[in-house]
Amino acid sequence: MEKQISLEEFRQKILQGIPDELPNPKPWDPTLNHAPKRKDILTREEKKLALKNALRYFPSRHHELLATEFARELKEYGRIYMHRFRPDYKIYARKYDDFPHRSKQAAAIMLMLSNNLDHAVAQHPHELITYGGNGAVFQNWAQYLLTMKYLAEMTDEQTLVLYSGHPMGLFPSHKDAPRVVVTNGMMIPNYSKPDDWERFNALGVTQYGQMTAGSFMYIGPQGIVHGTTITVLNAGRKFSSGEHGLAGKLFVTSGLGGMSGAQPKAAVIAGAVCVIAEVNPKATHIRHSQGWVDEVYDDLEKIVERVKQAKVNKEAVSIAYQGNVVDLWEAFVKQNVMVELGSDQTSLHNPWAGGYYPVGLSFDEANEMMANDPEQFKGKVQESLKRHVNAVNELTARGMYFWDYGNAFLLEAGRAGADIFKDDGKYKYPSYVQDIMGPMCFDYGFGPFRWVCASSDPEDLKVTDKIAGDVLEEMMKDAPEQIRQQLADNLLWIRQAEENKLVVGSQARILYADAEGRIRIAAAFNKAIKEGKISAPVILGRDHHDVSGTDSPYRETSNIYDGSQFTSDMAIHNVIGDSFRGATWVSIHNGGGVGWGEVINGGFGMLLDGSEDADRRLRSMLHWDVNNGIARRSWARNDEAIFAIKRAMEKEPLLKVTLPNFADDQILDNLV
Repeated sequence: MEKQISLEEFRQKILQGIPDELPNPKPWDPTLNHAPKRKDILTREEKKLALKNALRYFPSRHHELLATEFARELKEYGRIYMHRFRPDYKIYARKYDDFPHRSKQAAAIMLMLSNNLDHAVAQHPHELITYGGNGAVFQNWAQYLLTMKYLAEMTDEQTLVLYSGHPMGLFPSHKDAPRVVVTNGMMIPNYSKPDDWERFNALGVTQYGQMTAGSFMYIGPQGIVHGTTITVLNAGRKFSSGEHGLAGKLFVTSGLGGMSGAQPKAAVIAGAVCVIAEVNPKATHIRHSQGWVDEVYDDLEKIVERVKQAKVNKEAVSIAYQGNVVDLWEAFVKQNVMVELGSDQTSLHNPWAGGYYPVGLSFDEANEMMANDPEQFKGKVQESLKRHVNAVNELTARGMYFWDYGNAFLLEAGRAGADIFKDDGKYKYPSYVQDIMGPMCFDYGFGPFRWVCASSDPEDLKVTDKIAGDVLEEMMKDAPEQIRQQLADNLLWIRQAEENKLVVGSQARILYADAEGRIRIAAAFNKAIKEGKISAPVILGRDHHDVSGTDSPYRETSNIYDGSQFTSDMAIHNVIGDSFRGATWVSIHNGGGVGWGEVINGGFGMLLDGSEDADRRLRSMLHWDVNNGIARRSWARNDEAIFAIKRAMEKEPLLKVTLPNFADDQILDNLV
């Protein structure tokens, strides 16, 4: 259990790093959500290697005891987490100057890192997993302790290098260099299959950082609430046959975990009736207790009755079904319930290790089969996906609009042999990026800009909300028609943000903004810090799920049709460009969203402290961070991106981007 300790004791524990003497073993906490047992994939020699790798963090006098303990963890959990070394103190986003530090930038990173492991935020906090079933901050607790010690000791002329959670060390650098450089799961391409992750993660040499888990930029479910709200609003506009609004419309989906738990809140903000299935009772309880889902039922007949009533009354309400999503879909088919919008946010990037639970098995039965008979479990998952798709197909035939939410639903359903393909071999359903986020947001440069108040003071967050809203209001006055709807949606969002009670963990906020909006908001924050209107620094960042940060052919770059959606130059260029334009820390990951080997994604963090240096950095880095992606999207011949990059070049004379010429299909048709 966590102990209440003084601030000075906390600081001493951070500075201690890995203790010289072994702490007492930690008890298992049954009240927390724990990661499932991972696949037993290592050979005998590989298990010895995993133990050797783990023992490198400790002096040899402790090896005999720890080797026995770590071998037991490897057998019981499929991983070596080093539970004995979990801190006794509570991990959460304290105000930045509570952390021992010589660098304000490093203190800000400690705040963000700690937020990702807060019990109120993280999906499996004792296994150092923030969201998505396997999105890790670190592989083990020794890495956490050593990283925090390095951050506390470092100066503004050093850079900490993190290899998939492992703190390689502090290296001399300079004040404009990143304080931390993070990589997660960066495999040689031929070693990037799902079983490769199982093997190399069990060996302790790599990890799956998801997107904002391993880059310390997760802000709880608020981050995806906003994106989901924008998605659902625009889905309603695009596919509601001219009717205005989502009142009385039903949105059906699944998942109440770290990311997916945002869906019910977003649907209510958008004005819809939402039904969401979740198999894990603890996840359902957490989201219900936090107020992110309004009502919970485990009886399908009662769900059907309640939904019909809510649709007639045009309620904005979220309803959780405690059970399997396939049962829910099939019940709506059988009872002839009209579903207008449908999607899925099970963690199908991780289908065989807890990301998707097959119908017909209880939660505990599925976990047992997953650990003890992985091949049978895989078969059950694939059978379940076929039924899942059959029900979705039936409801779309009745008028539902269904989209893939970038969680590899289409990908894994296709691999399972489900009826998910059209006659031409393409998927029946679009990715939400293809139809909504890509052309309506990313191509115009709008994406998930976020910030965190380093004071951890709600009053500072209120000030930033007002500043951001005022900037958007000013931009609306002369905005071109093409982006007015996005500005209007985000202005409404930020004005209502406080009353929607979106904060879980750090005092954070998110909105979708283009390069101009991000720069103007950030510059206004920096000025307010200088003038004392905001009491402490502000940490900027974004989701990797953005205009430029991610190359993912089944999600972020799925609306790029020139063949380059399978390349990852953009994400690599982005992180390199951010690193020498002033980012406080940068990260680049393999995996995230749609799965290991399916995506390369990166992100940044930037500390604003009211200084002229911060103003210089934010203007340089934020301009590149967005326009790099617009330039790539415009070269792919996306009309919206061509409009946006031309507008950007008009505003910045030093920006010169190669624009595409369009070929006449008639000429080509006669030749090929």
